[in-house]
Amino acid sequence: MTLILLYLVVLILVAVVLFGVGSVLFGRGERLPPLPRGTTATLLPASEITGADVEALKFSQTLRGYKVAEVDWALDRLGQEVDQLRGQVAALRAAYGVDDFVAESDADADAAIEEHAVAGEGRDEP
Repeated sequence: MTLILLYLVVLILVAVVLFGVGSVLFGRGERLPPLPRGTTATLLPASEITGADVEALKFSQTLRGYKVAEVDWALDRLGQEVDQLRGQVAALRAAYGVDDFVAESDADADAAIEEHAVAGEGRDEP
């Protein structure tokens, strides 16, 4: 009977020591306070969004998926950025007189723009 009691005491002491070491190493398990309503931890730059920014997007999870407001906000921002970039592309094409075409690669597109720019240098433009 004494042996079982001794094992029990040693087991409790080992558990207390392991708990203490774990608490020191990993903290006391305190959590950050929740964000105030209407705010989000989802971040995107104000302009010039890159692929890395999109990959780094994190949304808060709810019971049945992600917060709809955060996802809608991110999609709106990405849509605005796409519209802005398409407008810039259209303005550049109009400025260089490049018709809409499907380029096989970025190098082909750059070559076509350079070709039109060089051809435009010989013209008399106001």
